[in-house]
Amino acid sequence: MLSEFSKNEKKILSSHFSNTDESVFAIITPKQVDRGALMSRYSRTNKSMRRIFLDEFLKNKNRGEEFYDRVLLEYGDDSVAELGEAQIAIEGLSNIAVKKIEDRRIGLSYLEKSSRYVVWDKKINGQYQFYRDPAIMKSRFADEYLDACNFSFNVYSKNIEPMINYVREKYPIEKYFFKDSQDKKEKPFSKLKKEIDIKYANMIYKGSTKAKALDILRGLLPAATLTNVGITGNGRAFEYLLTILLSSELEEEQNLASKIKKELDSTIKSFVRRSDDKYGKALQSYLKQAKKVSQRIAVKEIKPISTLGTMIKLVDWESEKKSIDKIVTSIIYEHSQSTSYKNILLQVKKLSKEKKIKIIKSLADLRLNRRHRPGRAFETVYYTFDMLNNFGMFRDFHRHRALTLERQLLTTDHGYNTPIEIEILGIDKEYSECMNKTKETFDKIRIKNPEQGQYVVNFAYNYPYFMKFNLREACHLIELRTIPQGHIDYRRVAQQMYLQIKKVHPNLSKIMKFVDLKEYDLERFESEKRTQEKKQKLK
Repeated sequence: MLSEFSKNEKKILSSHFSNTDESVFAIITPKQVDRGALMSRYSRTNKSMRRIFLDEFLKNKNRGEEFYDRVLLEYGDDSVAELGEAQIAIEGLSNIAVKKIEDRRIGLSYLEKSSRYVVWDKKINGQYQFYRDPAIMKSRFADEYLDACNFSFNVYSKNIEPMINYVREKYPIEKYFFKDSQDKKEKPFSKLKKEIDIKYANMIYKGSTKAKALDILRGLLPAATLTNVGITGNGRAFEYLLTILLSSELEEEQNLASKIKKELDSTIKSFVRRSDDKYGKALQSYLKQAKKVSQRIAVKEIKPISTLGTMIKLVDWESEKKSIDKIVTSIIYEHSQSTSYKNILLQVKKLSKEKKIKIIKSLADLRLNRRHRPGRAFETVYYTFDMLNNFGMFRDFHRHRALTLERQLLTTDHGYNTPIEIEILGIDKEYSECMNKTKETFDKIRIKNPEQGQYVVNFAYNYPYFMKFNLREACHLIELRTIPQGHIDYRRVAQQMYLQIKKVHPNLSKIMKFVDLKEYDLERFESEKRTQEKKQKLK
């Protein structure tokens, strides 16, 4: 087969594409805007992509920019903006702002600084690292805000070592088994002979006990605590994120929008330029108005009733009979020919209950581990949970994006969570003093600045939100969040979710084969062991 390109053209193309003759190739031309424009132009011509590049892009260095100016600004083809991608790192933003960013579910992926592996006690220039909101700092409550946040950090910081010592005393290393590198058998720590095995055992033990201690103490951290987040995403998603941040009442989020936009302009400018133009401002206005209208409706129609304590309650679902019919119909539909969903559903309804349950079981039996996910047929059944649990735990569930999650403002209205270890260590009075100081400060700030008041609230305070997800996502979320190395708070919540689904759908819930209902002393222990084994194999 003769090549489409001359020898000279191939030489030129080799700097912009991974190969010049194969039917599958990577686009490696350096300018992001050209890569995206090539992809879009590709869909509306008979030419090959490499020919498009030679004919239209090679001689005009601004071809990509011109293309997006025309398509995005003149025609508003939003999907084209997904062809530009960027990675942004944001350092020193609050846990309030990072949650607003991570509310964006589609088109963006996040990696955030962990509260269970990183100690948050560092000071810079003598100050703990928490956000100082301008509206608060200009108010008469500035000193109380600083005092409350500093007190939270002081209690957290000074109890890290005591809590680590307590955990290690309660769960001594001699209680655990480690692999002997010589005979590959699991043995008690006291039976290890080789120096390298003792070294790795100590690393595993210290890592898992430190994580346990930090898990217990993280409730003391205020939502103002500064964190870091890395974001990978496409232009369309970034553009919407910028619009959301610009329409915020919080100065921090508005400033973040300006900073993010500046950096995106250096990489994918053409893909995000509408965020602050006429189009973007109109969208910002709409978002602000929609928020005000929703707030007026809520105040007018609903009487607030605060709930103290925690809650995990399944509040909306369909009968198992109806749900099974939907799933079996969907299973069959994909592999049927020349027949409608309605016709299949009518026939499925005539099948015996036993036969339909057997169909579900046959697919459940195929799952050998939690990564063998059920098919899309299991997306036809939904569950809604009314949730009230500590903000620190919410941050973990918030990472799941294949679902609908709506949340309220962070307040001190619903009480707080006190881990039993806080009482055993004898710091419960100081812990309570911290929470009470927070509440007093929050109640003063909220009168005029309810949004800004969130910053002072500790992770331990209970937080209301609801989650709606289908059975396929329930399978993923619950199986993942009950693995042994998970934080004890969200493990227990995920376990409760499973038990409530099992109660209303005893047959369908069998698709969730890898839910772990056990309790563990050191949640991170087995995971730390596996990590060390992998590291040893790499040496």
